[in-house]
Amino acid sequence: MRATDAQTTGALGAGSRVTAHATRLGGKEVTDQVLSWQLERSYSTDLPEAMRAFSGSSAAQLQLQLAGADGRSAPALYSPWAPRATGDVARPGQSVVHAYGTDAGTLPAFRGTLRNRSAASGTDQVQLTALDGAERLHGPAALPKPYAGFYWRRPVATATWCVDELLRQAGIHTGPPPRYPDAVANAPLTLVHASLHGGFAAPYGQPELVPDPRHYSWARTGAPHEMMLVPHAAPHAKSPDTDVSGLIASWFPRSRPTIPGSRLFAEAWVNSAIGFGSTVSLELDLNGEGTWVGQLRLSADFSLGQIFMYSGSRGNGGYHMTWNVPEMKTQPGVWHIGGFFDLSGTDSSVLPTVQPRLTGPDGHSYSLGPGVFSPAHTDAAQEMSELAQMRLITTMGTEGVQLTSGLAAIPSMAEFTQSWERGAQLDDAILPLHSVPRVSGSQWEVLTQIARASMSTAEFDERGIFRWHNYTRFATLPTAPDLTLTSVRDISSLTLTEEIDACRNYCVQPYKDWTAVAVSSGTTYTDTVIREIPGRSTVTIRYVLADEEFDIGPPNTDDDQSVALGFSVRFGPTPSAGGDAIKGWVEVLARREEGYLVVQFTNRGAQRLFTVTVDGKPSVFIQTLVPSTEAVERQATSSSAGGTSERFYGRQEFSAEASDWVQDFRAAKDLADAMRSAGEYPVPVISETEVLYDPRIQLGDVVRLVDTVGAELDTLAWVVAIRTAATAAGTVQQTLTLRGTRPNGLPYDTGLTPDTSADHTPLPAGPTHGNVWLRYTTLAALASGGRTWRQVKEDSGA
Repeated sequence: MRATDAQTTGALGAGSRVTAHATRLGGKEVTDQVLSWQLERSYSTDLPEAMRAFSGSSAAQLQLQLAGADGRSAPALYSPWAPRATGDVARPGQSVVHAYGTDAGTLPAFRGTLRNRSAASGTDQVQLTALDGAERLHGPAALPKPYAGFYWRRPVATATWCVDELLRQAGIHTGPPPRYPDAVANAPLTLVHASLHGGFAAPYGQPELVPDPRHYSWARTGAPHEMMLVPHAAPHAKSPDTDVSGLIASWFPRSRPTIPGSRLFAEAWVNSAIGFGSTVSLELDLNGEGTWVGQLRLSADFSLGQIFMYSGSRGNGGYHMTWNVPEMKTQPGVWHIGGFFDLSGTDSSVLPTVQPRLTGPDGHSYSLGPGVFSPAHTDAAQEMSELAQMRLITTMGTEGVQLTSGLAAIPSMAEFTQSWERGAQLDDAILPLHSVPRVSGSQWEVLTQIARASMSTAEFDERGIFRWHNYTRFATLPTAPDLTLTSVRDISSLTLTEEIDACRNYCVQPYKDWTAVAVSSGTTYTDTVIREIPGRSTVTIRYVLADEEFDIGPPNTDDDQSVALGFSVRFGPTPSAGGDAIKGWVEVLARREEGYLVVQFTNRGAQRLFTVTVDGKPSVFIQTLVPSTEAVERQATSSSAGGTSERFYGRQEFSAEASDWVQDFRAAKDLADAMRSAGEYPVPVISETEVLYDPRIQLGDVVRLVDTVGAELDTLAWVVAIRTAATAAGTVQQTLTLRGTRPNGLPYDTGLTPDTSADHTPLPAGPTHGNVWLRYTTLAALASGGRTWRQVKEDSGA
């Protein structure tokens, strides 16, 4: 229930019938013009209400009836053809905020946008309909399609991560958003953004190495913002050619900046009090000529109270810069760490300037000076190369890994903090996914689909915050109510319903089994044209990419010493054979866009270049990766064979709809168990429950019903629908739909002997031959009248 102040609580406790409301349209107060209003919230579901009335999505709808003002009618002020000066306050898409309560105070009730308006000319009324935050989720749904899940045969995301990503697309955030999501020429760009909110998938960048799920978990408790990756103690791995160890995950960037000439900023949020160790590192691999791999690293060791920034190369070593922050040892908790790598320059190699950023659990920011590698630090120099990948190595809870390029300087402390507003709250991560399902329709439609597949609820609360709850929300039966409603004072009418269709004691949950699926080559495509990339310019190419094909990272740049597998390109100084390969001049970006793979080549040098192989052929080569086979559909079941439910109600089977969102036996079994737990006995639905108006009631609340004058019940029930309406006279009517938290015990059938399903009493034997002989003594008597044998037997009966 919503919290209130003492005055409002006291008025409601005293049974106040004095009601009040407040309404704003476009931020303008219109309370006095509202003639009537109605607000309705409920969980939608595709199953019998009594079984899963608490599953699905809820989009609250507000209906308003508005009158005119200042001597002008409502249609003249607010109809579609009204002057913009007055009509825009009621236009579709305009903001709506509604609150209701008593004379002791009002509570937030609705926050959303107008959907339509209807003005009856000649009257003083305009009808308005508004929808809550669900209206913000009508954009096209799109989810990344990483191949790393079936490549490693490990989960790459969860259904919860997909919910988080769909919300982010609509501007509803649960953690720091990408700093620079849009690809704009000569502007900063987010290369990798991995929220780690239940998955390694990323909207920007693509997971490459996915760790074994036995070695980590997703946790909300203690997370810096919403959810974090928590590594487990054993086993853990070591980063290539370094002494840094921990749980490892890595991502390809969506663009490959060139070195020298770039500035990169890596960051993450960690909780130093959660995990099995005290270190976290962000590593960047740079792909140079031949087998040369440059390495940049930001590391934090909270047991030592030190920040390290490293520059070197694989196999050759390098150098560390070190900053001491004693508070890291004495203040365990949430820290925001970042590291700036300035690799700008025009020579064939560069000695980077590095600088960390740090914010502690108390919000204090630490101004740490830059570290400059000098010519004496030979092994710290970075040669001409392109960014290959980003690697996270962590022994503690981690969230919000991000990598940014194109910055003019290290972010200021204010920029580092990154201002944003929380718009949603998630539940624990559920339904691990080896492959992110293909989606279509709006973001709200896909969220509803996920909610139904996972027995979860999706809704915007009265303040406009999105709430996602798993089926575990209703798994524990409540023992105490949020509110008590009695027939003596609060209840004016109610209807109780119990149905056999609500009983489901044999539940089947299909799932897609990906455990035997490996990786295979998909589409291969060799460009047919040698393309020119003028100096200081960008060339964009589009290739058709089918919806069922998985995402591709930006191509690796080949040289004459090594050729990258898969997606690659080679640049030469002339369009003919024989020229030397050019490395570290062209930044390559790849993104999926409306059925195309968009590849962008940006030449950072002054010399024109060409996409050409050493033997003079077009060099752009595309290869996708696809599953080796289709995932096998299997079933998880939950039943109580021969149990009490079957004894009283018979075997009642329910098969959930097959869904790509369930890809794990354990998850499918948990869902099947939850369905059976909800439906093993027919739980009553208490509908059309008219109650004394109480603005504190919310969906999902637990109320205690005490009816001493009608049905004579005393039970706990969940609120699954609320309809509140006010008329012009100011009276408010509130109607609830409730679902019992448990059935009303087991049947006793006292004094009853239920009839069997079939009657096996022997039928009467019928007349014998002797009876026929006595009735018909001659053949002529038997034959007369043309009787049938049945008539003969019936006439011969005793």
